[in-house]
Amino acid sequence: MLGSCFTDNVGTLLNRDGFDVMHNPLGPLYNPASLLRAVELALGIGEPTIIQEASGAWHCLDFASRYSDPDHQRLMEKVYADLQALGYALHTATTLIITLGTSFVFSLVDGPIVGNCHKFPVQTFTRYRLSTEENALCLRKILSILPANIQHVIFTVSPIRHVGDGLHANQLSKAALLLAIDQIIAVNDIANYFPAYELVLDDLRDYRFYAADMKHPSDVAVEYIYEKFVQTYFSPATTAAALAARKQSLRAAHRPIL
Repeated sequence: MLGSCFTDNVGTLLNRDGFDVMHNPLGPLYNPASLLRAVELALGIGEPTIIQEASGAWHCLDFASRYSDPDHQRLMEKVYADLQALGYALHTATTLIITLGTSFVFSLVDGPIVGNCHKFPVQTFTRYRLSTEENALCLRKILSILPANIQHVIFTVSPIRHVGDGLHANQLSKAALLLAIDQIIAVNDIANYFPAYELVLDDLRDYRFYAADMKHPSDVAVEYIYEKFVQTYFSPATTAAALAARKQSLRAAHRPIL
């Protein structure tokens, strides 16, 4: 599972229910270009974007801010260890779930798109919105390089609003993602779409299903979406096995008061 922080919400529930799931081993990634970059690097295509700040510390701008270190060699070892783990997962998994959050990207001035700005000065980057066609191209490239063992790709769009973009710009950004996904699943038999975005905005439709920041879905909303996911993709036997695993997980997490 790769994508926005909503990926971690659902991935945690799948782990709880006994599934062997890797979710966001490189930290959250929000746009199709950064997700393509992660898949490429995990499969040995290209080199990570490493830059040095004035104080001397090194940063991998492709991934989360934890990929920073004063020691260049130590940073590279950390990055490549996690890329190797993701590469192994991509070569052994049967299903890949990608959650897209935004069409907006940051790129180094005259350089590549980055997955995380690592709090570098704003003048270091250019910010713009990918078009529907650019989003679709990234998703198409992801599908084209996936190992043959991946037989099922589920796309979804995060219901989390990027209000910093402005409400209208956020809607345009999400719309470009939705249209791109629609193009992809129309011509790829292994790909389909799960409507997490629509379930929150059009089914729940109430701010009581949001966390205190009024942007992220509440735990109740995440559980609701997860149950819809279960109904969509699980067979009766899988549902029963997942419920049994859930009960075992809850028992294992119980700590008696002594």
